[in-house]
This record gives sequence, C-alpha cells and structure tokens, in this order.
Amino acid sequence: MSWGIELWDQYDTIASHTQKGIDFCERFTHFLKDRCAIELKYASELKKLVKNYQPKKKEEEEYQQYSWAVKFWEVLKELHDLAGQHEVIAENTQGQVIKDVQILIGEMKQQRRKDLQDGAKVQDTLKDSLAKLDKSRKNYEKAFKMAEKATDDYRKADADINLSRAEVEKTRNQMMIKNNQCDESKNEYAAQLQQTNQHQRDHYTQQMPAVFQQMQSMEENRINKIKSMVRQVADIERSVIPIINTCIDGMVKASDGISAEEDSKAVIDKFKSGFPIPEDIPFEDLSNASVIDTSNANGTPKNSLDSRKGTVSDKKRNKKDKKGGGGLFGIFSSSKSGRIRKIKCLSCPIIGLLGEESKEDFSDLPPNQQRKALNKKIEEFKKEIARETAEREGMLKMKDVYVNNPALGDPNALEKKIEENALKIDSLQAEMRKFQGYLANMDGKPSPAGQRRSSLSDDSISQSSTNMEMSQTSIPGQPQIVPNEPEVYTDEEFEEERAIDDEDGDHVGEFDHPEGDFDEEGYPVIGTCRALYPYEAGNEGSVAMGEGEEMFVLEQDQGDGWTRVRKHDNSEGFVPTSYIQCHFYDQDEV
Repeated sequence: MSWGIELWDQYDTIASHTQKGIDFCERFTHFLKDRCAIELKYASELKKLVKNYQPKKKEEEEYQQYSWAVKFWEVLKELHDLAGQHEVIAENTQGQVIKDVQILIGEMKQQRRKDLQDGAKVQDTLKDSLAKLDKSRKNYEKAFKMAEKATDDYRKADADINLSRAEVEKTRNQMMIKNNQCDESKNEYAAQLQQTNQHQRDHYTQQMPAVFQQMQSMEENRINKIKSMVRQVADIERSVIPIINTCIDGMVKASDGISAEEDSKAVIDKFKSGFPIPEDIPFEDLSNASVIDTSNANGTPKNSLDSRKGTVSDKKRNKKDKKGGGGLFGIFSSSKSGRIRKIKCLSCPIIGLLGEESKEDFSDLPPNQQRKALNKKIEEFKKEIARETAEREGMLKMKDVYVNNPALGDPNALEKKIEENALKIDSLQAEMRKFQGYLANMDGKPSPAGQRRSSLSDDSISQSSTNMEMSQTSIPGQPQIVPNEPEVYTDEEFEEERAIDDEDGDHVGEFDHPEGDFDEEGYPVIGTCRALYPYEAGNEGSVAMGEGEEMFVLEQDQGDGWTRVRKHDNSEGFVPTSYIQCHFYDQDEV
C-alpha cells in the first residue's frame, strides 16, 4: 500500500499525521524518564529501608548467634542487591533507549521538514501552471468576445446602405484583426492547457507520490524504531530478572536456615549459668538447736557443709544466714569490694590470703559463661601465636638467605626483629597459659603447665596447721592453681567461726597434710640444642644461657613454650623454646 496512490489528495492530512508521530515519540521519551525516576526512587527507598533495619553494632553482637536474626540480615542483603537491579534498569534505559528515542526525534523532524519543503515546491509548480492556464483562458475568452463583437459590427455596416464602401471595408478589416487575435489567444490557451495537464499528471502520479513515499518511509521507520525500543525496555528488565530471582532464592534459602531448635540451644548456651539447682532447705529444730537434713527421692541424705571436714557447724550456718552470706541464696551473694578475704578450700584444706578477685578471669560471669569466655580468649591467643610464629619462621628464612648471600641484605639487621618477635611469642604464651590455668581452676584440676612445672622446684608446698599459703613454682605468666571453688568468709566471720570451733572442739584451719616425698625424676638426653639468644633466668625452675651455648635436651616443648635442658655444668632447668635451635636424636634414626 502506497500513500502516494491511495492518499494522493490527503497531503495536509499526511503532514498532520507525521507531526503526531513525532509528538508521540516525545511523549514516549517523557514516559521513559518518568519510569526511570520511579525505578531509581524505588531502589533508593529499598536501600533506605535496608539501612534503617540494619543491625546496630550492639544488636549484631547480641543476636548474631540466633538464626532468625542472622537470616533476617541476609534477607536485608538480598533486598539491597535487588534494589541495585532496579537501578540497573533505570541506568540502562537512560543510557540506551532514551538516547535512541531522542536521536530518532531529531532525525524525524529533519526528514519531515525536508519532505514538506519538497511537497510545497511541487504544489507551487502545479499552482503556477494552473494560474497560467487560467490567465490564457481569460485572454482567449476576452479575445473571443472582441472578435464576436467585431463580426457583429461588420455585419451591421455591410447591411447599412448609408455607409460608404470605405467605412465598410474598415469595419471588415477590424473584424479580421479581432478574429486573428482570438485565434492566437485560442492557440495559447490550448497550449497552456496541454502543458498544465501534463504538470498535473506529473504532480499526482510522480512528484507528490515521491514525497508521500518519503513521508511514509519516515513514519514506518518511526514505528519500527518504537517497536524495537519497547522490546529493548522489556529486554532490559528481563536481563535483571535472573539476578532478582537469585536474590529471591537467597531470601528463601535464608528462611530455610531459620531453626527454632538451634536458636533454643543458642539461648541455653548464652544464658546458662552453670549453677546447680538449690538443695532442699533443711528443717531447723530450735528446741534441740540442731539441723535436720531432708532426704532426696531415693532416701539418701543430702550433702551438706557439715558432712565435710573443716566446714561450718550449725551455729556458723545460722550466723551466715543472718548476715546474708549463706543459706539458699549464698551463691548470689557478693563480697565487699576492697576487703581482704580468707579463702577456705573445700577439697584441699589450705587457707591463704588473696586480694580481691580480678575480672580478668571473667569470674564475674556465671560458670558456664566464664568457661565460654576463657575458651574464646585462649583461641584468640592461639591464633595470635600462630601468626607470630609464621612471621618468625619467615624472618629466620630471610636471615638464612642473607647469610648465604650477603649481597641481598644484612642478616644482623633482622636480629632485633627476631628477638622482639621471640619476646612477643613468649609473652603471648605466658598469657595463654594464664588463661588456661583459669580454665583448669574452673574444672577443679591443675593445668597441664602446672603439672609439668611442679617438679622444677626442690621445695615442696609449705605446710602449716594454722596458716598456709598456696605456692607453686611456675614460669612467668602461669596462674596459680586453686583446686576447687573456695568458700568466702569475711574477717569477722572467720574469727567467730574459729571461736565457735574452739568451743565445739572442731578446729577449722588445722589440717593434717601428709608429708610427701618428692623424688627427683631422671630425664634421659633426647637431643642437643644451641642458644640463639642470651637468656637471663628470672624465675625458679629456669636456667640462664648465653648466645651460642650448646646444651642437652631432656624434655621437649609440650605446647607451653618451654623446653627442659641440661647444661655442661649439670645444671638443669627450662629455657624458652623460641630462644633455642634443637636437634633430636630420633631424627637421626629416621
């Protein structure tokens, strides 16, 4: 179908129609801009929503162990990614589609202007031809009337007998002139008519159809471009759908990861105190001034403080209950800050004077939470020690490279760094052993380091029937061992209980500690070692050594950072493992 054939007489209508097409393109551009603004605003609002519901640092630390909170934060992350895809839609639409539409509008306006100019030129040519035809027709009409009048005048003159022959001849000549003029006008009119008809045929069959065809091509190109752009907008949105689906799948996966059972266990792990359930409250018979212990479901008497040696009697229990330090709620009582407390060990009858407990061992937490905190602290020390050890190994390898090839660097420049690294490792190991000791104290058993170091001193634990202090030979940073949880007394309570015990014949604080014979262990030589750095023995059980000194290895490092050695003067002791380079005999056998 061609506009030039079918719409040969609708030039003005076609011009108006093409203008409406350009107007639609401009409106389509506004639509895309508004769409992009909505997508950007939606993405901005989603990101703002995510930001408003992001966990605060305090909340993250508090709720990070619960699946419902962690998975909700994962949903927020997926929602943030989803918002980013809406921004992608807006950016691609602005950078591709809107730009193409604006280019199309410019091209259409330019093409339409050219086509209209061509059409106007063709229209003007036809109008000029029609104007000439009209003019020649009017000239012919005028000449015809004048010729007709001249003919009538001649006929009248020829019929008039009163006129002379000369006058009649004059009238006849005038008639001939007018008839000749009429014939000329007639011929001009015929020629112009033929020319005008040719122009008109060309106008409606060739010239205007060509203009119409250009405008039709422009309009069809616009429609095809609009079709392509609409599809392009859809493709842009379709391209992000897989990522949006991935975000939605992430939300579904996060929802599947929420576990009520795991969260319940997490609540138990977080808030479990580790305290035992209080025993039955004993009946106090005031008439006999004695305490009747209740029995459990199996008929077995409940354990009470009176069942152990060195524990308080009935009077002491009454006094402690009155002061709020004992009884059922004794586990929740706290000592007065700044007071020196006497500690009576229930399993090992030793009484010593200790200062106020430090919060470094997390003793202000319930037992179960204290154990978790200590384990976490120990893991942190292990990671730090591993990192420092790796750094030390790297520096030692670099030093060996410098020794073998001095051109690469000075090996002495690394000595200070290696020594500082060794001191840092020793400090970290000492701190770790201290916290391991705290953890061992909670379990009521000595730490491995404490068991190992107990043989370093020739002096055994000093014993006294009245006043004894717990002493233990240890390396720097090793905590002292308290076998079981102590029962705490103030000074006044201790004196009162002691007076009461004197009356009752039960002497608290007098313990028969068996005299133990500590045989010195014989350690075989398992290798040799060389001191990399000098070491001054600042603790009992350790020995001093000089740089480059050769010694015998008696016992390997058990993970606490110390190795037992024997010097050539037969003195034995522990030295830092990081300060020596060992060679074991079993390596030669392999």
